[in-house]
Amino acid sequence: MSTHRLTAPAPGWTATTDVVVVGSGVAGLTVALNARKAGLRVMVVTKAMLDDGSTRWAQGGIAAALGEGDTPEQHLDDTLVAGAGLCDEEAVRTLVTEGPDAVRRLIATGAAFDRGEDGHVLLTREGGHHRNRIAHAGGDATGAEISRALVAAVRTTATRAALAAGEIELIEHALVLDLLTDAEGHAAGLTLHVMGEGARDGVGAVRARAVVLATGGMGQVFSATTNPAVSTGDGVALALRAGAAVTDLEFVQFHPTVLWLGPEAEGQQPLVSEAVRGEGAHLVDADGVRFMVGQHELAELAPRDIVAKAITRRMQEQGAEHMLLDGRHFGAEMWERRFPTILASCRAHGIDPVTEPIPVAPAAHYASGGVRTDPHGRTSVPGLYACGEVACTGVHGANRLASNSLLEGLVFAERIAEDLAERHRAGELPERTVDVEAARSAPAVPLPASEARAEIQRLMSRGAGVLRSAASMAGTAAGLALISESAYAHVAEEKPADPRVETWEAANLLLVATALVAAAAQRAETRGCHWREDFPERDDAHWRRHLITTLAATGGPVSTPEEQ
Repeated sequence: MSTHRLTAPAPGWTATTDVVVVGSGVAGLTVALNARKAGLRVMVVTKAMLDDGSTRWAQGGIAAALGEGDTPEQHLDDTLVAGAGLCDEEAVRTLVTEGPDAVRRLIATGAAFDRGEDGHVLLTREGGHHRNRIAHAGGDATGAEISRALVAAVRTTATRAALAAGEIELIEHALVLDLLTDAEGHAAGLTLHVMGEGARDGVGAVRARAVVLATGGMGQVFSATTNPAVSTGDGVALALRAGAAVTDLEFVQFHPTVLWLGPEAEGQQPLVSEAVRGEGAHLVDADGVRFMVGQHELAELAPRDIVAKAITRRMQEQGAEHMLLDGRHFGAEMWERRFPTILASCRAHGIDPVTEPIPVAPAAHYASGGVRTDPHGRTSVPGLYACGEVACTGVHGANRLASNSLLEGLVFAERIAEDLAERHRAGELPERTVDVEAARSAPAVPLPASEARAEIQRLMSRGAGVLRSAASMAGTAAGLALISESAYAHVAEEKPADPRVETWEAANLLLVATALVAAAAQRAETRGCHWREDFPERDDAHWRRHLITTLAATGGPVSTPEEQ
């Protein structure tokens, strides 16, 4: 197992807890609340404010077999179809069978879902689902409501009195750097950089008996994404440097319908939820032709990879920069009641969905792969757990089914907390002594200049986006290698980039991008959300298996096919 670390100053302060959770979305906060209930001291470390993660941007909803006539088995079937042959069926079965009760517990925590006149939770459909099983809140503000409820529960627990009693402690505006381990290689804490002034500012260390990564996605590796600016792949990068295995990185889901803001738009862009199509909006080209009809039995509600490919193909055929999503037949009242967030977002950009079609194009949305875990969220590094988008539980396979992400974060976070509680009761979570010498002697990764971030994004969008080929990815890989070589050259010339948030994020993006391209170039087929123009067919004989990525001693990612 090869370990590396970011170039960073030595920690100037130290804190101690039982479990440190990195991230404050549905996954991280669910672990924190449940681990605290089990009697463990918990510290939540989050990159911005407590409610700034990806969860609050989730518009569509959370999928679970809650409706009359629906069953976990039907939910399982839809998930397996979307996953294109690479789902772990047992992981999916865990998701769909434990999901309904997990959602009910979320409601008990305080999440208020939309209800009908009969008092029952309203359910809608999204792409790939054959049943109405998507629970939503505030029309199209489900993630925001889930985040609100969990943040309120954590803040209630993390009062001053609670802190004095050693309950949940919060550290906001903190970028996680690297994992700390003991002499046996067991996770023993982490290093981080707190942005701001106070008793804990700058680089410090948190010592813990277990570490949980819930850092979200890596959408910022592309120019256009629905992910917030904080989604720079920090958790996957940390795990790789710590020697953990990651898998399925090549399967990045591009959401088919993201508000098109013009050819020069970069960074986070507004999502137009799948639920808009679920309620009956049509995808049309410039001539008003519904091009999804006849391409799939579910037409506009086909799985996301199919819709994204169809939009991209039509754009290529017509030389267009976007397609159109037409929901004018909804009328003003339905837009205002069911999709107030999307309506406001569109109008803020000069588009009125009530009177005109919405220009849309695919953008990076969700990482189906991530840090490889077992059914209890345990990674290949003892004591290091992962859940939510940063993890690869096997649920999503080659393509995530719509609205399964919030459910996965919820279900597997509860499983991690349960595993921690059992280990705690059995005396298997002892205090750990950090192997300081090992931490100091790990090779330091040179930091790219902060402006490398934009170049990484351009390279990835150009050569490893929705459309991929050996030639396009070779160009991207060469460009990424030049950025890495430049960072090493500046160290050799004693002109290294300053260690700070911008250069640490650039280093994380560079590592994740390089690993993603290496895996995507190796997978010589089209499957799920991995679309190779030079290998347009699915190849089960050779590629119905996962690629496991780790770091070599040189610090470069190596992807190895799993045995079939």
